[in-house]
Amino acid sequence: MTGWATRDCLRDEYRAAWEASGVTCMFLNAGEESNNPLVLIKRLARYLALTDAMPEILERAVTVEGIRQAHARGKRVLCLSTNGVPLTGNTETARDELRFLQVFADLGVRMMHLTYNRRNLLGDGCAEPANAGLSDFGREAILEMNRLGLLIDVAHSGWRTSIEAAQASTRPVVVSHSALWELQSHVRCKPDDVIRAVVDGGGTMGITNVPAFLGGGGDLLALLDHIDCAVRKFGHKAVTIGIDSAYISRWADEASRALDPRPPERPRWENFWPPGDALSLPEWNLPLQKQSMTSTNWPLITVGLVQRGHSDEAIRHIIGENMLRVAGQVWNPPAASPWRE
Repeated sequence: MTGWATRDCLRDEYRAAWEASGVTCMFLNAGEESNNPLVLIKRLARYLALTDAMPEILERAVTVEGIRQAHARGKRVLCLSTNGVPLTGNTETARDELRFLQVFADLGVRMMHLTYNRRNLLGDGCAEPANAGLSDFGREAILEMNRLGLLIDVAHSGWRTSIEAAQASTRPVVVSHSALWELQSHVRCKPDDVIRAVVDGGGTMGITNVPAFLGGGGDLLALLDHIDCAVRKFGHKAVTIGIDSAYISRWADEASRALDPRPPERPRWENFWPPGDALSLPEWNLPLQKQSMTSTNWPLITVGLVQRGHSDEAIRHIIGENMLRVAGQVWNPPAASPWRE
């Protein structure tokens, strides 16, 4: 994860990928699929080091104004997110359990998943058949995230959890990267009532590039079909693009072969899916490489939106302005915790 900053070939490739994409700002998963603060902070530290080592290319941003200023200077920006809410795991008091939220906000994290596929203390993930929704503790976590200006992401959350989170939050929430259940009945996709709850609260629905979630040919045309359907149902001010895997290095296979052989790993907790689900892990990523649906082809998404008849105003909203609007309504300078000793 930090090789970009230390190897010239990777550094050049990284710069070229940003330039090819035309993208100024990217939300980056800088925290692993966990609620353990030490696990989350390990990956976060890698990306903090990466941006510090590449100042001629990268900056971190914690405000919308910071993103716009970087764009004016021709710089690329990372907004850091985590695939889980950091919890102490003590299960003694809500105050103790949520105290690391302040730490991660201070470190520059701006968005967090409530759940990651499975059930946790906050609520049910999208792969839980019970679909039990948000817990009382989850509501406490949402209040603290609202206070700290952390954007709540329900992309991996269950349907009921997503709706209840959108209703409980005093600020907009997002579905960062998903697709429409109407077009592909996959557990990671969202039905209309979930999307409606999110957008009615001022949030946005992000359409992803993962072939298994798109269905059809799992390609650019399928992605555009999901955008068209979402715009038709919810309006262009509610829809955004939320790709998942941003870029896969041409040197990835070589680097993998250089690693010491490892024994087969058991499926990680958060990667269990319902029986019969078509999504196979970790092979889910391979069609993405073959079909080149990565961020470097973002201009093709824009061209596709033009060809589908979307107006210039609508396209500007879909490719960035909607997410900037939501972020501007949620983010604020890190607040001092009333719980801090």
